[in-house]
Amino acid sequence: MTLITGIVKPVSEIKLEPGSTVTIPNISWQEFEKLLEELGEKRSSRIAYSHNTLQIMVSLPEHEITRDLISDIVKTLLKVKVTRYEPFGSTTFKREGMAGIEPDASFYIQNCQRMIGRRRLQPDDPPPDLAIETDVTSKTTIEAYKAIECPEVWVYNKSKLTIYLLEEGEYVTAENSPIFPEVAIAQIITTVVERAWQVGTYQALAEFEAAIA
Repeated sequence: MTLITGIVKPVSEIKLEPGSTVTIPNISWQEFEKLLEELGEKRSSRIAYSHNTLQIMVSLPEHEITRDLISDIVKTLLKVKVTRYEPFGSTTFKREGMAGIEPDASFYIQNCQRMIGRRRLQPDDPPPDLAIETDVTSKTTIEAYKAIECPEVWVYNKSKLTIYLLEEGEYVTAENSPIFPEVAIAQIITTVVERAWQVGTYQALAEFEAAIA
């Protein structure tokens, strides 16, 4: 369910059902910053802001399960490659005056060393090397990722993983991820996620880890 509305009450008082999205147009950057402060950090909703449009989304339980599973797959593959990473979850990434976005999950890989020990993002910090969305991603969401210049975004929707790579300021879809060029990551994730719905997350991950050992 998607609702487009003007602000008539404090955003923190808006109650959204799981799976709902509220879209609020004509929001300035200053208003966006105030709304973020009002919403606080301890909340179940996520936000996307671009072109003066704010979206507030509340995920369904199935999206939370899928998010965690895909994150575990990424971590497992990075460990196999002996590649260091820093997971930043649903951190709010912003580009001053333009956009803000909270992924379902995010990772610093190429920029891992720089982000070790970082408790709060600094204005000159880079965007995450990988952002993951496990829900229907709107134009506002994609535009926000483009504005913060996130180099790679994965969108898992309807049992399919789509890989978006930023090239010359625009996203293009790709068959493979530069982070995992040696594996068919889209096929792996789809297979493991679907397997998890059949046998449970623990068993699906155990089978996956055994297969790549």
